[in-house]
Amino acid sequence: MPDWLLYTGSRHPHDAVERLPPPPPWRAFDGGPVLPPPSGPSGNAHQARTYRPSDDAVQQVNAALYLRRPLLVTGPPGTGKSTLAYAVAHELRLGPVLHWPITSRTTLRDGLYQYDPLTRLYAAGRDDAPADEDIGRYIRLGPLGTALLPYGRPRVLLVDEIDKSDIDLPNDLLTIFEKGEYEIPELSRRADPSAEVMTADGPRVAVTGGTVRCHAFPLVVMTSNGEREFPPAFLRRCVSVELRQPSGEAELAAIVREHLGPLADDSDDLVRRFFERASAGTLATDQLLNAVYLCRHAGAADRRALADRVMPYLTGPADDE
Repeated sequence: MPDWLLYTGSRHPHDAVERLPPPPPWRAFDGGPVLPPPSGPSGNAHQARTYRPSDDAVQQVNAALYLRRPLLVTGPPGTGKSTLAYAVAHELRLGPVLHWPITSRTTLRDGLYQYDPLTRLYAAGRDDAPADEDIGRYIRLGPLGTALLPYGRPRVLLVDEIDKSDIDLPNDLLTIFEKGEYEIPELSRRADPSAEVMTADGPRVAVTGGTVRCHAFPLVVMTSNGEREFPPAFLRRCVSVELRQPSGEAELAAIVREHLGPLADDSDDLVRRFFERASAGTLATDQLLNAVYLCRHAGAADRRALADRVMPYLTGPADDE
């Protein structure tokens, strides 16, 4: 592997991220005080340890880390787009992945923070309510908002299925990604614009001046199934990589063995059947994993028929065979 690679796809945790050079001058951020990196597993532990990235994916992950740019990962279902985020966090010891699933109703505010004015109003009306109320108890940072806290190491943020978002969300993200900061108006409008707020996945942290600014820009992994096109201004600010289905039976068999170990013995017929069916419609690799596991334990006389039942086409011809 070239010496410049921090993430290598080895799946063995290490601290190579400490070798990350200073950012380009136009991507330098100075948020503080600097927070220690969170501890704990990345989440999705099995898939993080068994993921086999392509050489192209490894190169582009490192490009995103060096350039402090979001990584846009496209490809058909089942190619490991989301798992890539967990694999990087696992290998580089970047802590738990912050997961932001996107729907057509998701707004930028959902990812940044939530403010609960009703609970605050109710609390203020109690007879025992303190005169100087702690507003931070009613503010919780979202996955994006937490990722932009001034951590000493980059957090990994998974923005899952961004192509399902409202048409405005990618453009709304541009300013956040460029500035590396955002304002919490409910704080900044106060005489004392500082408070300890809740985070998406950890203890409360102090926000001063009503603004959160990052120190180490997060590794933002945005996944897309290719269901829509993105604006050129958005694309040019991203590092892009396209993941593909395994190109041959040997590659796919290696993936099955990685996930299932001895349970994958004598599964060549199911791998072959997967490729036969994939020529007529879209299938995902995890469907094959389900089929191999089920056939190993079910002891079915007709393994092919059982496998076909749990490998329906995602797109393509109806299963009327």
